[in-house]
Amino acid sequence: MIFNILVAAMALFAIAQNPQADDCKIIRDEIVEGVRYVSAIPSEKVCSRQIDIEIKDDVIQKVVFTRGCQGNGKGIGALIKGMTIDEAISRLDGITCGNRGTSCPDQLACVLKAVRQSSEQ
Repeated sequence: MIFNILVAAMALFAIAQNPQADDCKIIRDEIVEGVRYVSAIPSEKVCSRQIDIEIKDDVIQKVVFTRGCQGNGKGIGALIKGMTIDEAISRLDGITCGNRGTSCPDQLACVLKAVRQSSEQ
């Protein structure tokens, strides 16, 4: 029990020191021949180090996670292929991994929300 309290306190301290830790950062967003290519750096709280997405006509064509759990990354990519951006966001947003407050799927939703927002502007 003391260990759990200590871990929770350390997580809260880390969040207080870096309140933007949950934010994903888009590093590439371009359209080539009708396909939108987006690359992002997820939060340092997750195991993956980059998320690459291909979108055509608001439908996700491909998602690749760099590093992290290879099987889960491939699985997420396979499951959301063919989904609209909004459907993927609704399914992935808020999923957590342990006590991190986020996850690789949640970070993908973060990127997709940023894509959605930039499309609406």
